[in-house]
Amino acid sequence: MRVLVTGHQGYLGTVMVPVLQAAGHEVTGLDSGYFADCVLGAAPPAPPTITMDLRDVTAAQLAGFDAVVHLAALSNDPLGALAPQITYDINHHASVRLARLAKQAGVQRFLYASTCSVYGAAGDDLVTEDAPLRPLTPYAESKVRVEDDVAAIADSGFAPVFLRNATAFGFSPRLRADIVLNNLVGYATLTGEVKVLSDGTPWRPLVHALDIAQAFATCLSAPVEAIYCRAYNVGTEKNNLTVAEIAQSVVDVVPDAKLVITGESGADPRSYRVDFSYARAELGFEAQWSIPEGAAELYREYIERGLTHDDFFQRYTRLARLQALKAAGELDDALRRVRIGA
Repeated sequence: MRVLVTGHQGYLGTVMVPVLQAAGHEVTGLDSGYFADCVLGAAPPAPPTITMDLRDVTAAQLAGFDAVVHLAALSNDPLGALAPQITYDINHHASVRLARLAKQAGVQRFLYASTCSVYGAAGDDLVTEDAPLRPLTPYAESKVRVEDDVAAIADSGFAPVFLRNATAFGFSPRLRADIVLNNLVGYATLTGEVKVLSDGTPWRPLVHALDIAQAFATCLSAPVEAIYCRAYNVGTEKNNLTVAEIAQSVVDVVPDAKLVITGESGADPRSYRVDFSYARAELGFEAQWSIPEGAAELYREYIERGLTHDDFFQRYTRLARLQALKAAGELDDALRRVRIGA
């Protein structure tokens, strides 16, 4: 199958491309290059690449692909809160435009990277894909809007599927340090503290980047009728933990690390536990990586690859990275590359 992966030079895309290639797919990437050089260790092999802004894609560029795996987005809540209109422009409008162009170009499958944060403040009960969506941030709201708008254009020749990923963790050569487990392990490695800014009580479902990649590979090979206009939670119930429990798993891995729960940011309203049984029953997919296994992997990779303080707090933090690119004159106010491919 010929597959276009948007955002292939990001944290998830860098892990996903080799998984899809190993499954026998012919992969092309599309990326504006925000994070192309944010590599810890050796740079990974690159697939054939279209270097351009997602907002400028044409139908002609999508012709000949059997599937689009759409990962590209402004990818976290702090960034979305800083620039909510740009978040909607890229994450919502450009994503729906991409889906329409893909349909026009004859692409049959459209795999969309959504998020479990669409459930918002769901409390202690396990939520399924049928639960009410209560997005609390521009990032989560943009994901809900894409699901609705892309589902509306589905037909017999165009099958979208919405993969609601739990919060990702795990090592990627293009690291992200601003997601909870990656952040806690990195901070502990560099400072000796496992620092939690909230009160530690919110529930979070986590899933390894490799498990996310396998879920997408499963949807590429599944019968079209199994994925047609469906939403699937991606993760495992064993990784539904409170932030304090996640932090304790880091204490158990990083030598001499001490847990510090400051509570300075107050109670986080985003709290949800997720049911992942639909993907098991209907796709035969189940995430494999546990949080302790991921914490151990991250600590090992951070040590072996020489993670530094500056890289951790700047290069591998999405908001700081984009602010640095703007300050250097490489991005304009709409977050477009001034020198595309630079």
